[in-house]
Amino acid sequence: MQTGDLINDLQTCGMRLVDPRAGADSRRGGAGPTDHKAVTIGGMTVMIPVHTATAFESPYLVEAPDAQGNARVLKDGAFFADVQFPPRAKFLDLSTADGVPYGHIAQLHAKDVLATTVLQTCIRYESRKKTCKFCAIGQSLAAGRTIAHKSPAQLAEVARAAVLLDGVKHMVMTTGTPAGKDRGALVLSESAEAICAAVDLPLQAQCEPPEDDAWHRRMKDAGIDSLGMHLEVVTPELRQQIMPGKAQVSLDKYFDSFGAAVDVFGWGQVSTYILAGLGDTTEAILDMCKRLTAIGVYPFVVPFVPVTGTPLESHPAPTAGFMHGVLGPLSQIIVDQGMRAEDIKAGCGRCGACSALSAFEKFKRPALEPVL
Repeated sequence: MQTGDLINDLQTCGMRLVDPRAGADSRRGGAGPTDHKAVTIGGMTVMIPVHTATAFESPYLVEAPDAQGNARVLKDGAFFADVQFPPRAKFLDLSTADGVPYGHIAQLHAKDVLATTVLQTCIRYESRKKTCKFCAIGQSLAAGRTIAHKSPAQLAEVARAAVLLDGVKHMVMTTGTPAGKDRGALVLSESAEAICAAVDLPLQAQCEPPEDDAWHRRMKDAGIDSLGMHLEVVTPELRQQIMPGKAQVSLDKYFDSFGAAVDVFGWGQVSTYILAGLGDTTEAILDMCKRLTAIGVYPFVVPFVPVTGTPLESHPAPTAGFMHGVLGPLSQIIVDQGMRAEDIKAGCGRCGACSALSAFEKFKRPALEPVL
């Protein structure tokens, strides 16, 4: 199997661990990616579900790693692949001067990406009628594993430590949506200014489309290198059903904001997150991705992972075949529009750990010969 297929199989099925303590820490609940464990396959570090109902029944079992972090994956008892477990980040052993653990401020994703949820609250999550049914942003706050608002100074301190101690290469800043018309752009800009003053680290910000497109330039001037504005679901009826609050931001508004953001951040430096497996058809996802790539937006399509404690906790994960039918054609669409994950300056698309998409970009199958 090619690397993309290996990753795709593991991400849709999850994996069981002989030693749950192996490698870097995993988290249960909270802002995504969650319920995963980082492993390296074929030189690519990816996030594989380990704490989900699907993973508990997975045919994939990972043996305990050796002293170097190497382990074998078995499928129904037969050898499937070799993997490596990245070590736990050193910065997570530290705390701020006022006693806040660094891990409450930011986490390591994959092996070299720092990620934080600047505001761990959201106007949509706080209303049962408005909440996104897949979202668990409030779980880690309720469990005392994070703080509600990470200050610019705290983020700068942790970012500097993560670069110096663990060689972090870029940083993702997402946020719950506040009540203001900036949709989080203000707090992201303030955070970026502090981080950039402390350390040289490429940054991605993620928020809903601000009402005023001038916020794109403000975020860019603050030091943000790439921007994510996430659709998650693409079919209008499904958007209303699964994200009743967020669906009030129309697709037309998203596309207006995408266009304005590409003008500021550049071709391929604006991205969106699409959760495959929630009911959107393959055709609907690919049609949306063609629209997105045509205006310079990178569509980062990931398999949906049901998180315990959310309204969709019992929703099945997509099959490997479904994801293959999306990611194979999508990787060609992306490349044809002059984009590559590795060209994104910072963020989820560059990291690529939550999807096999970047592997499909790198390890394409040769074109099939025409049938005569």
